Amino acid sequence: MWILQITALAMSIALHTLAQSPDHNDKCAEGSCYPATGDLLIGRAHRLTASSTCGLDRPERFCIVSHLQEGADCFQCNSRRMYNELSNPNSHTIENVVTTFAPNRLKTWWQSENGVENVTIQLDLEAEFHFTHLIMTFKTFRPAAMLIERSADYGRSWQVYRYYAFHCAESYPHVPQGPIRKVDDVICDSRYSGIEPSTEGEVIFRALDPVFKIPDPYSPRIQNLLKITNLRIRMEKLHTLGDDLFDDREGVKEKYYYALYDMVVRGNCFCYGHASKCAPVGNEAGVEGMVHGHCMCNHHTTGLNCEECEDFYQDLPWRPAVGRETNACKRCECNHHSNSCHFDMAVFLSSGNRSGGVCDDCQHNTEGQWCENCKPFHYRHPGRSIRDPRICEPCDCDPLGSLNGGLCDSATDVLRDMIAGQCRCKANVEGQRCDHCKKGHYGLSDDPLGCLSCSCNPLGTLPAGRPCDIQTGSCYCKRLVTGRNCDQCLPQHWGLSNDMDGCRPCDCDVGGALNNNCSRETGQCACKEHMFGRRCDQVHSGYYFAALDHYIYEAEDASFGPKVKVLQRPSTLDRKPTWTGKGFANVPEGETLRFNIYSLPRSMEYNLMIRYEPLIVLLPEVKDLDLFSGGPQQQEDWEMFQKYRCLERSQSVIKIPLTDICKDYIFSVSALLHSGALECKCDPQGSLSTVCDNNDGQCQCRPNILGRNCDTCAPATYLFGPSGCRSCDCNPLGSQNSFCHPTTGQCLCVPGAYGRQCDNCKPNHWGFPQCQPCFCNGNSEQCHPVTGECLNCRGHTTGNNCERCESGYHRNTLLGSSEPCRPCMCPNGPGSGMQFAESCYQIPNSFQMVCVCSSGYKGPKCEECASGYYGNPQVPGGRCHPCQCNRNINMQDPESCDARTGACLKCLFHTDGNACQYCSRGYYGDARTQNCRRCMCHLVGSSRQGCVDGLCECDRVSGQCPCLPGVVGQHCDRCAPNTWNINSGKGCQPCQCHPEHSYTSTCDLVTGQCSCKPGFGGRTCEECRDLFWGNPEVQCHACDCDPRGIATQQCNKMTGECVCVEGVSGRRCDSCGHGYVGIFPDCEACHLCFREWDVNVGELTNHTQRLVDTVEEIKETGVATPYKDIISSLDDETRQLRQILEDDKVQQTLTHMQRMLQQANETASLLRKSMNRSVTDLDRVSADHQQAVENIKSLTEEAQNLQEISSDKQQHVLNIKHSDPRGAADSIREYYKESGEAEFRVNKAVSGPESTVKESAQIRKAAEAKLDSTEKEFNLKHQLHLQRLDKIGSELDSTDLSRLSHQVCGGASGLGCGTCGGLGCVSEDGTSQCGGEGCETIVTRSQNALNEVKNSDQEVLHALREVDKLNKMVSDARGRADEAKLNAQDVLLRANQSKARVEQTNEELRDLIQQIRDFLTNETDLKRIEEVADEVMKLSLPVSPGALKNVTTEIHQHLARLTQVDDILIQTAESAHTAERLLQQAQAANERATALKQATDEVKETLEDTERAQTAAGEKLKEVERDMNQTKQQIADVQSKTEATEFRLSSSTGTLLDLEREVDELYQKTRETSSSADETQRQTDYITAEIDHTEPEIDSLVQPKYELASGLIDQKAAGVVDARQKAEKLRQEAKDLLIDATSKLQRLRELERSFVENQHILVEKAQELDGLESEVRDVLQELSQKTTIYSTCA
Repeated sequence: MWILQITALAMSIALHTLAQSPDHNDKCAEGSCYPATGDLLIGRAHRLTASSTCGLDRPERFCIVSHLQEGADCFQCNSRRMYNELSNPNSHTIENVVTTFAPNRLKTWWQSENGVENVTIQLDLEAEFHFTHLIMTFKTFRPAAMLIERSADYGRSWQVYRYYAFHCAESYPHVPQGPIRKVDDVICDSRYSGIEPSTEGEVIFRALDPVFKIPDPYSPRIQNLLKITNLRIRMEKLHTLGDDLFDDREGVKEKYYYALYDMVVRGNCFCYGHASKCAPVGNEAGVEGMVHGHCMCNHHTTGLNCEECEDFYQDLPWRPAVGRETNACKRCECNHHSNSCHFDMAVFLSSGNRSGGVCDDCQHNTEGQWCENCKPFHYRHPGRSIRDPRICEPCDCDPLGSLNGGLCDSATDVLRDMIAGQCRCKANVEGQRCDHCKKGHYGLSDDPLGCLSCSCNPLGTLPAGRPCDIQTGSCYCKRLVTGRNCDQCLPQHWGLSNDMDGCRPCDCDVGGALNNNCSRETGQCACKEHMFGRRCDQVHSGYYFAALDHYIYEAEDASFGPKVKVLQRPSTLDRKPTWTGKGFANVPEGETLRFNIYSLPRSMEYNLMIRYEPLIVLLPEVKDLDLFSGGPQQQEDWEMFQKYRCLERSQSVIKIPLTDICKDYIFSVSALLHSGALECKCDPQGSLSTVCDNNDGQCQCRPNILGRNCDTCAPATYLFGPSGCRSCDCNPLGSQNSFCHPTTGQCLCVPGAYGRQCDNCKPNHWGFPQCQPCFCNGNSEQCHPVTGECLNCRGHTTGNNCERCESGYHRNTLLGSSEPCRPCMCPNGPGSGMQFAESCYQIPNSFQMVCVCSSGYKGPKCEECASGYYGNPQVPGGRCHPCQCNRNINMQDPESCDARTGACLKCLFHTDGNACQYCSRGYYGDARTQNCRRCMCHLVGSSRQGCVDGLCECDRVSGQCPCLPGVVGQHCDRCAPNTWNINSGKGCQPCQCHPEHSYTSTCDLVTGQCSCKPGFGGRTCEECRDLFWGNPEVQCHACDCDPRGIATQQCNKMTGECVCVEGVSGRRCDSCGHGYVGIFPDCEACHLCFREWDVNVGELTNHTQRLVDTVEEIKETGVATPYKDIISSLDDETRQLRQILEDDKVQQTLTHMQRMLQQANETASLLRKSMNRSVTDLDRVSADHQQAVENIKSLTEEAQNLQEISSDKQQHVLNIKHSDPRGAADSIREYYKESGEAEFRVNKAVSGPESTVKESAQIRKAAEAKLDSTEKEFNLKHQLHLQRLDKIGSELDSTDLSRLSHQVCGGASGLGCGTCGGLGCVSEDGTSQCGGEGCETIVTRSQNALNEVKNSDQEVLHALREVDKLNKMVSDARGRADEAKLNAQDVLLRANQSKARVEQTNEELRDLIQQIRDFLTNETDLKRIEEVADEVMKLSLPVSPGALKNVTTEIHQHLARLTQVDDILIQTAESAHTAERLLQQAQAANERATALKQATDEVKETLEDTERAQTAAGEKLKEVERDMNQTKQQIADVQSKTEATEFRLSSSTGTLLDLEREVDELYQKTRETSSSADETQRQTDYITAEIDHTEPEIDSLVQPKYELASGLIDQKAAGVVDARQKAEKLRQEAKDLLIDATSKLQRLRELERSFVENQHILVEKAQELDGLESEVRDVLQELSQKTTIYSTCA
């Protein structure tokens, strides 16, 4: 039994595999494939049902309408058994509609019950099928209403395909009636619901209408239409032919029923393109022609419809096959560790749509999507294949030291830091098997961490080796650290850190601290009063420490006798004062000073120091202090104090800047002397702040205030106050000294000076400092204090001394200044309102007063208006005003304007109007600016209405002329756009260019021709182009004319007929015309008799035709009967005429005439041919003549037009000139003057001493003489050149150049040119041949040397680029160091700000607590206590613990940032090392470049000299050629000699230059190899001898170029040296930057230690504030309780 099952299984797999592997002839192997389409009803009659069938229960009678009409009987339906033609022919079950291909298919049909309208036929399929179309053939009328439905879920839901109704609007009112717009539209169709035909009517439905194109057959819309599992036809209404089915009579219903001959449901097995064949479903037996429902799947698919993938082919999602794409299912890859898999869409999407198969039940300890991973506690063996059953090995991990019970890495993954088989140790365990503790741990056990931590403080533990004992866990501490865990500092030490010793000494300041003990965490020492800082080496704000010379006692403040004088001394601005106080005391010999000593801090020994300008200073004996006595450390400190000369620096008035060491020592001394810091005593008025300098207590004084406390005005100042002291500013000329009264500021003035500053004269005096009284001729007492000019003169006087009269007044000059000033009566005097003179004067002899009239007035008393003015000044209030004529009149002409009204009478400059405000007629412009110009209107384009005598009037302002229609422009001189023909005199005409046939709407301004597009012509482009005809809107045709018979090439543009010459006819002018004989184009005119006969025959023919027409008309009108005889006679006459015309005699006569004409034509043929040629020539000449005549005519017309326009213009100008008599007279005078000047110039030019004619004659003679001398000089030079050239040629001929030729070109002259050529060798193309490929020449070696020079240049440039990179790296390193410095400074600033906020908050809390305590200890009434309690309850602390913690966190963050500074500095150090390395490389490259430079300088110089020498030689040759071209008669003879000589000269020059390069090259070889010195010397001698034969002129050309090349190479070498120096400089800068970065790193480390200290301080402050906060809460609680108690007291 087991054997049979296995065999069956093997056979099933084989069959399935065979089915999945289609043969090569199967279309499924190439892409999608589909089964054949057939009738789905064949073989499925048992799956077809009908809701109503006649005769199922009993026989049923039915009738046929047509049989009733014939009187036949009705029939019987008995469907209780299936149809049998013999035994049961009346059975009409639904199975009868299945097509059987029987001979007579009309014998069987299905029929419903009588009168039943709602009948359903349903087909239930066993699988999914593709439905294509339905065909039903009815035996009776087709239903009046029915619908077709489908289901794709085996009848659970239905969708309508189509509605059919005779009346759609009545049967299905809510269904649209079409037409169908989309393939899946549902509409109601009326085509298959009519009464006709009454039988065999068909209903056809297609699932996909062929009118629609289906782009994607597998789209959801299309599949919804095609895929079915059930099909249903619902017939809902019968055609009753007017009968009522509700009629109970049996005869009515028997006539109406549904009957169906056959039904075809076309479709195929639905396999999604994965099968071409189908098999029966299940155990169903198939019949022939049946469409089966089980797909024979390919592409590794399975299912009834191939709707899913096979088992183990689940790596890709199932998809239907489309076109050439099979979309086959893909086999899962499980690496031989599994035999089953499934598809996971999420996995497929996450893989980028590449793989979605997930293996099931992985074996061999594997897991994963493809069984590619090992299970937990196993790892992948790296040396075995992934398909190996032993691929996964168990982990080997110590269970005590490994995590997860011994779990190891399953595979090696570098990116994930995984190694196959590697154990994952516990936190404190290490090793491959996790079997020993990490460094810093001990005791391997089952602890969660594996090993116990040493618990050593890393700051206090030694860095090398294990931190603790591996057995006991005791830590190994640093030198200044103690404790089991190395977490405590030794006494008088603090700050456990990463330092080498672990802790740092407290180092408390001897003077500022109470002792040398400090906090172990923060290092804070116990400070004395008003001291702070970790070491107590700083003073609080408002306090200071005293300098050694702090106790100063001024001599001017001492007690002294009367002979001692105190002398004040003002401070100098250019240097510091050498004294203190206000000045000094002048103590005579024998006098004493008594100083009052006070305020000494302690009793001890002091050293007395007396300073010049006496004062005393008490210096404490600092050596006796504890700071410098008591032990070796103190002795060392005293030595340092003396070494830095701290005491000497404190003895002078001008302080020498103290070093930091001296500052620290003096600070400690001050703190010891004063038991802390001294309080600042800054005067609130004299100082800017109450805070003084913490070094010496000096307050910040206001301006001009002195003293340590800013309580005294400086010398030469006064008025001590909040703004400082004011400067005395005593005038040095008017005061005795620079000092003033300390309160009033009054200076001590010299005699005559006056004022607080002694800087003015007394009143009525002037001339400080030599003051003198004012002198004003008795007319004033005041004068200017500096100039002495009198002020406020009386009596209408003015002047420096009030010595003359004011304007408008006068006096007798003979009487002098004593005479009073009298008013000028011009006419009524000043102040009268009628004074029109600026001044007046009196004539000494006649005593007559003369008025100096104002502008616009005249007369003895200025009582009249001057020319150009108008008005009436003789009446009160009258004035003279300028005539308002816009400056267009002659102001000197009394008649230019009316003297009373001001009206303008004589306007100038072509102006007009009452105020000359307009331009005259024929002029335009701005009359107000004298800018009126003549109107320049174009006569052709201007309107004639505004023109008189050839002159046109324009707009007086703009100058616009009146233009004709279509003319534009200010002068009407051009046509408007899209117009033409301005010369018509009627304006410009529109172009009217066709909008589509022309390029633009513009046309030619003269001809009007538009710019036509290809294919169009005519002036407006509305016609076909030239030589074409037709309608341009439709098509243009070329003129097809025979050129031999046309008069013009252009045919008729409408009909296309050609214009023929005389004697030619036809549409193409290609045949002889009427009256002409011959073969075209040789057409000859017929004889003259033919013309006469032709005229007669034509007339008779025309007459006959008219008669025929008349007869026809009479026949048509019906009036022919009365004239029948006449008509018959006319017919006879017509017939006779025709006979005459057709008579043979006439024909013979015509033939004879034609023969004669032909003979005549033959006789004249030769003459005609020659005449034709002559005529052709004559026509050509005539056409040219006609064209010339037309051109002359057009030019003549144009000239006439121009002449007319010129005449008009000339006449216009003359009219303008002579229109005004004054203008004409001016013109005449101007012409006369010009004529006289011209006459004078002519006479002067002809006969004067400086006559131009005479000068011209002299110049001509000089020029002729110069030409003669130049010609002689040129001839002489030319002869010299020829002699020199002959000499050079002879020398070259005698010189053996073979060796030079071999060196230069590689060949030898005279020995054959060969492939390398040589001197005198010429190539095939006629050019000189020298050198070539394979020829070892100087040029080749020079080119190689040049390449080496270029390569060396590239290396130098590369070195410079390396130096630039180095410079950039150094700059980057410097930038990062600066950035780190800035970050550190920013962190320090923020920490200081946080510290200041904390200290301020502490101070406020202290004050608050003290106030509360004082308030509670004092006696206070209950009401006050209650008010205070309320205020306290409302009070909120400035800083909460949370805020303090935030500040601490912020500082931690800043400290964390400081760690990045180390990284930056490390990177900077690396960059510095890189910079040094690059510098070394740059130096090496520089050395190589220098060596290459030395090796290539001379080669490059030689190459450049060669190029310049060749250029110079070429220029010289050109110069010689130019000189020779200037010769006249000898040019031909000299040319050949010169060319030969030039060639030899060029060759010699090149040879000599090459020899010079050879010298340089040999000289270089001499320096490198001493053995070749003799040969080099011989070559040098030879080359030197050759050089001596060259011309000096060539040397003069080569030498400057050589020097220029040397200079360029020196510049290049200097550039290389500069690059080297730059590299050295950058190297030094890199070293300096490294040193600077190292120092900054050290500074940052110190800052880090400072921040650590600040952190500990903040922690302590936070704890202290927490305690204070708790105290405040207790106080508040107590206050609240007391408030409650007091409030309840009775």
